[in-house]
Amino acid sequence: MKLSDSAIKNAKSLPDKAYKMPDGKGLYVFIHTNGSKYFRLDYRFEGKRYTLALGVYPGTSLKQARDKAALAKQQIADGINPTVQKKAIKHSKAESAANSFEIIAREWGQKNVNGWNDKYNRSKRMLEKNIFQWLGGKPIKEILPIDILNCLRRIEAKGTIETAHRTLQVCGQVFRYAVATARADRDITADLKGALPPAKGTHFAAITEPKEVAGLLRAIDGYSGSFSVLCALKIAPLVFQRPGELRAAQWQHINLETQEWRYFVSKTEVQHIVPLSRQVAEILKELQQLTGHGVWLFPSERNPRNTFEGRCMSENTLNGALKRLGYGKDVMTTHGFRAMARTILDEVLGFRVEYIEHQLAHAVKDPNGRAYNRTAHLAERHKMMQAWADYLDQLKTGGNVIPINSKKAG
Repeated sequence: MKLSDSAIKNAKSLPDKAYKMPDGKGLYVFIHTNGSKYFRLDYRFEGKRYTLALGVYPGTSLKQARDKAALAKQQIADGINPTVQKKAIKHSKAESAANSFEIIAREWGQKNVNGWNDKYNRSKRMLEKNIFQWLGGKPIKEILPIDILNCLRRIEAKGTIETAHRTLQVCGQVFRYAVATARADRDITADLKGALPPAKGTHFAAITEPKEVAGLLRAIDGYSGSFSVLCALKIAPLVFQRPGELRAAQWQHINLETQEWRYFVSKTEVQHIVPLSRQVAEILKELQQLTGHGVWLFPSERNPRNTFEGRCMSENTLNGALKRLGYGKDVMTTHGFRAMARTILDEVLGFRVEYIEHQLAHAVKDPNGRAYNRTAHLAERHKMMQAWADYLDQLKTGGNVIPINSKKAG
C-alpha cells in the first residue's frame, strides 16, 4: 500500500530496532530508534545495489520525496547513477564555495598582509563594504569585469573616486593571488583600465624649506607624549617611508647589525631595503627596550601584548601628534616627510634622483626599462641616508650646512 502523510506522521519509533515503511518501487521511510524519519530509495545500477537519501521528514514532504524518486529513476533510465551524480554536485558546490571571491580574498589577506592587521584593515573594509555584499559568494572564475565595474560604479556614485580606484587595485591583488594559487585563469581587473574617471591627486602638506624644517625638528624633540610616538616622529623624517609602512614596521624586519630595514612594499608589491643611519639605529636601540619583546615597533596602546592579533599604531596618531606640536594637516603631515626628503636631497644636497626615487620605494626603472632590484645602489643609498641624517642634525642645531652641488653625489 502507498504511504500517506498521516501514516508517516503517526509512525512511532521502536526502542531497540529501526524499521522501514515502504511506499513502493524502492521508496520508503526509514524510522530510526531516536524517532527520526528518513526518505530513502533503494535501486540497482549496473548490477550493484545503491541507497539514495532523499531527505528527512517533515522537512521533506512525502510528495517531494516521490518527486525526487521519480527524477532519480529517470536518471537511471538515462544511464546516470543518481548517487554518483549527487556526490558530484555536492563536491562541485563545495569547490565553488571554497573558491568564492570572499574566501580567496580573506585567505589572501591572512597569508600576505599579516592577517589584515592595521594598515590593511582599510583594504579589508573596502572589500567588505563594496564587494563582498554583491560578489563575495560568487566563484571567482565566474566573476566578469562588468561585475567588478558595477560595484565600482556604486562607489563612484558617492563621489569617492579615489576609493573606487583603490578598491579596484585591491581586487586586482586578490585576482592575482587566485591566479598564483590556480583558482583563476587571469586578473580580469586589467580589462577595466580607463573605465573609471581619473582620481584627483591627493595633496599632502609638506615643509621643504630648510629653515622651517629646522624648527619642525626642534618641535619634535620637544614632544611630551608617549615615548613610542616620540620615536616614530623622530624616525619619520630620517627614513621618509610611507606612514603606513612606518607604523606597521616589525622588529623581525629590522637588522641593527647591518643597519637595514627590509620589508615588502604593499603599494608597489616589491621587496624594499631602507638603510638605517646611525641616528635611526640609536633611536631603535632605545625603543627596543620598550617594544622589542613583541611584533611591532610601534604597537597600539590597546595592544599591550604587542602581537599580530593586535594592531600597531593607528594612522591618526602621528598626524595628531604633529597637530599638537602646532603643525596642522594644512601645514605638515607624516606623508609630507617624503616630499621634504625628495626636495632637499635633490635640490639642496644634490643626490642623484634615481637614488632618491629608489629610496622612496617608487617604481624606478633603469635606462632599458627594467625595474631596479631592491639591492640596486645599496652602498650609495647607505651613504645618502647617513648624509641625510647628519644634515638634519646640523639643521636642528643651527650649524653651517654645506650643500653638495654635484648631481652625481652619493
